[in-house]
Amino acid sequence: LALMRGRNAEWAERAVREAVSLPSGEALVQKVVDVVATDVPDLLRQLQGRTVRTGAGADVVLAAAGAMIETVEPDWRSRLLAVISDPSLALMLVMLGFYGLLFEFTSPGYVLPGVAGAVCLLVGLFGLQTLPINYAGLALVVVGLAFLIGEVFMPSYGSLGLGGAIAFAIGAVMLIDSDVPGFGVPISMIVGLAATSLAFVVVVAMLAARTRRRPVV
Repeated sequence: LALMRGRNAEWAERAVREAVSLPSGEALVQKVVDVVATDVPDLLRQLQGRTVRTGAGADVVLAAAGAMIETVEPDWRSRLLAVISDPSLALMLVMLGFYGLLFEFTSPGYVLPGVAGAVCLLVGLFGLQTLPINYAGLALVVVGLAFLIGEVFMPSYGSLGLGGAIAFAIGAVMLIDSDVPGFGVPISMIVGLAATSLAFVVVVAMLAARTRRRPVV
């Protein structure tokens, strides 16, 4: 594509293979981009009279100056999906789903925790699948949740719960495979979720043990 457009093909290959980047001014000097504009009107002014080749092979002269600008706002569905795709919110929804289903399985009959947990879990998983996920981190998160569940049903004296919280925290740190600043789950939130999960599992295990000790009626 870079060769077809007369751009810097060598840099384009490095951008793909090595994830290199350039400031806008340097990108213009090295012919990585065609135009650097401060805003849309400035872009239209610079594009005025430029000749471009279409996909059909025809050369077209752009008449961009004075063109009508139409702003297309995202609809409610796009805004909702953008919110769900936030890494922190997606991970929190997954954890809420985990809490709800775990409570329903250990104390059947409440129904609402199971329903809300299933909805939160599915919505959270949808949000995660729209993100650049590191599968090793996702595997650690799943293993951590499995250990936390095991703590409820197996008397491990806290070793499964502690190991699950540690595995979950490490996996959550690795979960988002992106170097973009701020595009990840904050460390404070990861620590909070891990501690909350461990405390929740301990409370649920105590309630389940108390229920088992009751006489059969």
